[in-house]
Amino acid sequence: MDVTTVILTITGLALFESITSIDNAIINAEVLSTMQKRARRWFLTWGILIAVFGVRGVLPWLIVWIMTPGLGPWQAFTASLTGDPAALNAIRESAPVLLMGGGVFFVFLFVHWIFLEPKKYGLPVERFIARQGAWFYAVVSIFLTTIVWFALDASPMLAFGAVVGSTAFFITHGFKRYAEEQEARLLSGKSSLSDIGKIIYLEVIDLTFSIDGVVGAFAFTLSVPLILIGNGIGAIVVRQLTVYGVEQIRKYIYLKNGAMYSVLVLGCVMLAHGAGIHVPDWVSPVATFVIVGYFLLLSWRQMRKSE
Repeated sequence: MDVTTVILTITGLALFESITSIDNAIINAEVLSTMQKRARRWFLTWGILIAVFGVRGVLPWLIVWIMTPGLGPWQAFTASLTGDPAALNAIRESAPVLLMGGGVFFVFLFVHWIFLEPKKYGLPVERFIARQGAWFYAVVSIFLTTIVWFALDASPMLAFGAVVGSTAFFITHGFKRYAEEQEARLLSGKSSLSDIGKIIYLEVIDLTFSIDGVVGAFAFTLSVPLILIGNGIGAIVVRQLTVYGVEQIRKYIYLKNGAMYSVLVLGCVMLAHGAGIHVPDWVSPVATFVIVGYFLLLSWRQMRKSE
């Protein structure tokens, strides 16, 4: 991988991690507003280390280890750092299963957003699809059945990866729904959580939201060190948004749209890789830049009209 590709990959990872964690930054800012100054300072300093090294640092290696049979945890940890040919070959051989699962996870994530989640309509088709919300479960069920049917012809493990991706989506979605309910209780004053309890709650929420960024990172690269660097930068950006920029970011009303269309494209890239279709390394970061840039421009134009 040449230097240009490395820089493009890291920048794309940082951007993707930042935009997919905007909701996380908003929850952090709102809950932190109910906490004492000392607790806020602790979360914004030590919390960064936990987010970067404890969550986004461990998750990629954990995923590689779980999805690579025959590869021990230490081998999974050191493979990308040492360049061990046997370990790297094992990771490459298992990558289609991981990418198939990640692709299904991301397609489900996008379909849920466009069918069921409240949003600012950036494209005309979004309003039409949102009116058909009852079809969400039918669409994802048919999609999963189709993917599994074709994956079985290639490998039962590919089909298993697709099912794991759908399972991961519903588990993380359940945690996010619970987080929204808890946030509402915290802000209404009905919750009796102490500041320590709130810090633990925010760390758990950060773990849940970080799964999107870590899974999507494998659409950019299988290099765990690059994932760690890119996602780590993104996590630091999210913390800075929590302190300084949440209200400013909220003005860019179509930024979430850009994040979700990026999710769709990355999901398709991962499915293509899982099916053995080669996609150039530059496609994922460039697609992310173009999509997010378009919706940033759309948001900026809307802001100008509102002035």
